[in-house]
Amino acid sequence: MQITKKLQLKKFLSAVIILLLLTATPLTAINVKAADSAVLNVSQTAGQTASVDLKAFAEEKAKTLTSLYGLDSVSYALIDNGNIILSQKYYSQTKKYETKASDVYGIGSISKIFTTVAVLQLSGQGKLSLDTPVVTYLPEFTMADDRYKDITVRMLLNHSSGLMGSTLNNSILFQDKDTVAHDTFLESLKSQRLKAAPGSYSVYCNDGFTLAEILVEKVSGISFSQYIKDYITTPLGLKKTLTPVDSIPAGLLSGTYAKLLKAPLPAESFHAIGAGGIYSSAEELCRFSQLFMAVGSYVNVLSAQASDSMENPEYAKGLNPAQGSSLTYGLGWDSVTTYPYESYGIKALVKGGDTLTYHSSLTVLPEENMAIAVMSSGGSSLYNQIFAQEIMLKALKDKGRITEIKPDETFSLPKKTAIPADQKQYEGYYGNFTNMLKVTMKDTGTLTLTSMLAPDASPQIFYYTGNGKYYYTDGTYYLSFEKNTNGNTYIYFSGFTKLPGLGQSFSSSYLAQKLTENPLTAEVEKIWKARSGKTYFLLSEKYSSQIYVLSSPYSVIPMTEGIKGYWINTAIIDKDNAKNPIQIPGSYGRDLTDYRFFRENGIEYLDAKGNIFLSSDNVKSLPAKTAKYAIGEKGYASWYKLSSNTASKKITVTVPANASFAVYNEKDVCITNYYLNKNKTITLPKKGYIVFTGDAGSVFQLKFVK
Repeated sequence: MQITKKLQLKKFLSAVIILLLLTATPLTAINVKAADSAVLNVSQTAGQTASVDLKAFAEEKAKTLTSLYGLDSVSYALIDNGNIILSQKYYSQTKKYETKASDVYGIGSISKIFTTVAVLQLSGQGKLSLDTPVVTYLPEFTMADDRYKDITVRMLLNHSSGLMGSTLNNSILFQDKDTVAHDTFLESLKSQRLKAAPGSYSVYCNDGFTLAEILVEKVSGISFSQYIKDYITTPLGLKKTLTPVDSIPAGLLSGTYAKLLKAPLPAESFHAIGAGGIYSSAEELCRFSQLFMAVGSYVNVLSAQASDSMENPEYAKGLNPAQGSSLTYGLGWDSVTTYPYESYGIKALVKGGDTLTYHSSLTVLPEENMAIAVMSSGGSSLYNQIFAQEIMLKALKDKGRITEIKPDETFSLPKKTAIPADQKQYEGYYGNFTNMLKVTMKDTGTLTLTSMLAPDASPQIFYYTGNGKYYYTDGTYYLSFEKNTNGNTYIYFSGFTKLPGLGQSFSSSYLAQKLTENPLTAEVEKIWKARSGKTYFLLSEKYSSQIYVLSSPYSVIPMTEGIKGYWINTAIIDKDNAKNPIQIPGSYGRDLTDYRFFRENGIEYLDAKGNIFLSSDNVKSLPAKTAKYAIGEKGYASWYKLSSNTASKKITVTVPANASFAVYNEKDVCITNYYLNKNKTITLPKKGYIVFTGDAGSVFQLKFVK
């Protein structure tokens, strides 16, 4: 909805919160561009087929995705009573590498549905119980918070475990089977706390499903990938549904792209498999979705009772907004009561999934025996979900299941009225998992919402209309304030987003939690202010990490202005620690991080949930001379600043095995990455950075070329 579009933030420590991309992401600014597209009819099962009109309708929507919203390709399939009646791939003609054979995409968080099925299979066999603590089966699972012992298996699947969110260090790689992220996950949890008591509320959590992945391995005695193959994909005949541990045939994966390369990027390897690391095709996801339909022949894979249990409104067991939420978690599912299907009296289960390059949406109508899967390179799962709903509604109308498709909601401009005195108590500062917001009010009826972490972003204006509601100036959505039974005050939002050429979506949730001032001693405040505004560089990601190319491995971090005692959105505890106080059900309270500074050999480092950063104070300028650069025993990346001494000079870097280097220009754009392009000779930009990455002990030879 618009609030997520207009409040887009500069991402701080994006390597830490990259997990944001593992579910339906907030709507980003629309990327409008001209692009030619082409369509490939992939295949259709004999029997029922889509009408010519439905195919043309889908093609037009797909063309909009590639031409107006910048997707490189989109693949979609619709299944109805066991028949794939629609299956196509649409792609930008500028992507000459695409073929109809490359119909496999990363499904991101739709992987959670596979993980849920695996857990329910083991439960059905009596090998585990959903309401038994996880430590019963995984005694090696420990945390720095005794409440972890109360986390049950069910809580992993309904997002109510209380885990902080996502531990994805070294998990999002390019063409790399290294399982270090999986192998060190339990060790990473040992130093973490819980953000809430287990079971108190459901808030999106990737770590719960990574823990469930390890639980499946422990109980079954085989690897998670092998389990998925033996007990789900093989029985269902899914030959293209694979994991990064498998050998995915060349040409099977749809291409992903970045400006750094003209050709497709190397294959993605997402090693938080249970949370977001499975790959599949739209057709095979539709085949898989038959496990959740009213009439099916797959009880040998998942019992009808287990399938039905996934539809239960698990989210309702804990804290929720009094006015309702559009995120209605089941077991694995993002939503078990879904717009707009509920307005037609139709049950719809929805799951979205996003990685840095792939985006997917799966919608299942269990009582209609229908499902649609939409997968893309580029874009977002939200785009794909809206695309899916438009195709599904037309298919329902074509078969006579619904008589008409309801028109999009329309809105009138709000009429401003004076704000009552009792509403002024809601002025102040609010935080969520990526932002700090300031709420100010004018008695005449105007509320202003300002991002404290993105001061260049335009404030949002709302008009008070009575009954505690503040409508955005175009009337499409409103804010209100709610004091919940947990003692916290929240901003609540509800409304619609219209995507031109695609359709309309609805969203409602808590947006942010009111924060109180956190006074510091003069000494502690001085220490944190000295850290504020510096650039922090990521040291701990592997040389094959996608973060070096597709995200930002460094960022400026501020001390929040206007409210005492906060750094980014965390409350400062002492001279070295800041703790995140946010407790928001849904998705705006996900992926929280505490920050800890520590020192080694006289150098100060920042630890953000196992991601290690170094401030710009300790990043030296690259000398304008031939030299060797080594990776230390901890394997930390080695960063250097580019300055006038090296501007426009050509260098050649001799790179050892299991290593790489990357160069960033003054606009923070990666202009070369050796792991991707094998280009060891480059002309340095006027300003920017160079980073050397590799195994501990790696030695690089850098030579200036005259």
